[in-house]
Amino acid sequence: MTLDTLPPLTRAEITGVDWATLAPDEGKRLRALGIDVGALVAIAHRGIFVGKDPIAITIGRMTVALRRVHARAMTVRVL
Repeated sequence: MTLDTLPPLTRAEITGVDWATLAPDEGKRLRALGIDVGALVAIAHRGIFVGKDPIAITIGRMTVALRRVHARAMTVRVL
């Protein structure tokens, strides 16, 4: 399952990230925020625009907005 398809408020662990699909500077920013393999995340809410972009995720005590393409590059395991 990818992060963009995770149901809201469902806790999950990131099990893989396809860094090749992301630009190097985007990957660097995500890693700096702690979004990497092993991180525990949950979808806080989805955007209201066409395509439901952006997606707000909680990671630790932070809430971070991600583009759907970034969330689609991450595989998760529901806890």
